[in-house]
Amino acid sequence: MRFLVLLVVVACAATRPQMPSERIAAIVASPERTAADRTNDVRRKPAQMLAFIGVREGMVALDVSAAGGYTTELIARAVAPSGRVYGQTPRADPRQRLGERAKAVPNIVPVVRPFEEPAPAEVASNALDLVTLMFNYHDFGHMGVDRAQLNRNVFAALRPGGLYLIADHSGRAGTGISESGTLHRIEEAFLRKEVEAAGFQLVAEGGFLRNPGDPRDRETPDPPQPKDEFVLKFVRP
Repeated sequence: MRFLVLLVVVACAATRPQMPSERIAAIVASPERTAADRTNDVRRKPAQMLAFIGVREGMVALDVSAAGGYTTELIARAVAPSGRVYGQTPRADPRQRLGERAKAVPNIVPVVRPFEEPAPAEVASNALDLVTLMFNYHDFGHMGVDRAQLNRNVFAALRPGGLYLIADHSGRAGTGISESGTLHRIEEAFLRKEVEAAGFQLVAEGGFLRNPGDPRDRETPDPPQPKDEFVLKFVRP
């Protein structure tokens, strides 16, 4: 019976109705977004990312390691007007734009919390629909973050059927997280194993940031080309 329930939850997570492409295009094209964001769009492909996530109006989300809030703002615009997004950073940093974004997009809630416990108390248990972690999981290796504790707490904060979306720079097979502080990469299989150990199930893989030509043996590919990057969508059963 438990296995059948798991299959139903995973199937529902994989087949949720998608936000119309016209709505996604309008979010990305918003004149309120900055020129720096539009430059970042070339690499990050936000329309494809939002479609892959399956973000919907009304969601309650958490963007872990939000930094300047590029992803936080995109998701906030997508879940508006009834949804909200918590943008987590480990310390306040006036050099980052998260606070400025929150003034312009009122459903962004900046929170200063440790990576291991990223969700504020009001959403720390069965309350979130979505958690995102964009291109920073690898950094937790050289930063000494307890990734198992992080993943367990993300699992606890999500509702059953809630999504955990992780994107990162792809490392070579067998390197694990050993090159996190040098090449700023992580082996995809290694990351997946850690996340699944917390109880998550992988439901989809996004191929829109892939580059099989990247040799993955240095931080910036040589010859110059886009990095090979993976996007994984997990569900809390």
